[in-house]
Amino acid sequence: MLGTPSNTAVRVLLPREGKNSTLCERNSEGMKKALDGRDKLAKNLSTVHGLWTTDFNWAMKSQDILLLLKLSALEYQAQTTPTAHGVSANGDPDQLVATDEGTDARDADTDTSVSLPLNPEFDPYSVRGLSSSTGISKSEVSNALARCYANGLAKPQRHGGGPLVNRRGLEEFLSYGIRFVFPVQATVLTRGIPTGLTAPIFHGLLRSAGDHSPVWPDPQGSTLGLAVEPLYKTVTTAIRNDETLYRLLATVDSIRLGQPRERKLAVAHLHDLLSF
Repeated sequence: MLGTPSNTAVRVLLPREGKNSTLCERNSEGMKKALDGRDKLAKNLSTVHGLWTTDFNWAMKSQDILLLLKLSALEYQAQTTPTAHGVSANGDPDQLVATDEGTDARDADTDTSVSLPLNPEFDPYSVRGLSSSTGISKSEVSNALARCYANGLAKPQRHGGGPLVNRRGLEEFLSYGIRFVFPVQATVLTRGIPTGLTAPIFHGLLRSAGDHSPVWPDPQGSTLGLAVEPLYKTVTTAIRNDETLYRLLATVDSIRLGQPRERKLAVAHLHDLLSF
């Protein structure tokens, strides 16, 4: 391969305003400055969240799924119920944690019920509100939204309001893709919060084939089961005040974990949860 001496002139196409480009002569030092300037310009391109940069990592991350499911849960709750119900740390639907909307709490004074502190002043669809309710940092909420806008699983509303989830696309990905992108296995016995369709919140929809059901490890949990790493580290915090989100995440875990029969049942149940 022929090299270019450092002092010789090289010819490089530099973009200019308008439809045409001009052919300019620059020495190697001048070319470097020009390209650096172009890169800086590209890095200043921004969306509503200021994240369309040339070095941004667009690969989907597990927190993106948590955020999309949270947005879906908010939309479902807005259309069907005036308030969101909480979930106790042991996964018992009869031990709901009181939420900041004033939902009645049953056995809320037990040691196993720990709620996520929410600020009622936050717009639940704002970056700050989503961060508060999911435990994902504000910067990572912004990054996740940018990735979801780029891959078409969400879009910003034209006239303000929260992001809109492409629920059909999300359902398709969760049904047939997530177990390959974010695989998981049940491991050692531990105490935590039940997950999968065998969780008590599903009222016997599926019975466990073994002695122990899968759980998300959690120090506040009281159910002994096989440890399953949640999609994201804040899952056990995010579901405490959101029964809808808990159902969605537990169903997704059955798709990630289950054998064909369980997976088929989970896919059908996910369709029901996202069809509203």
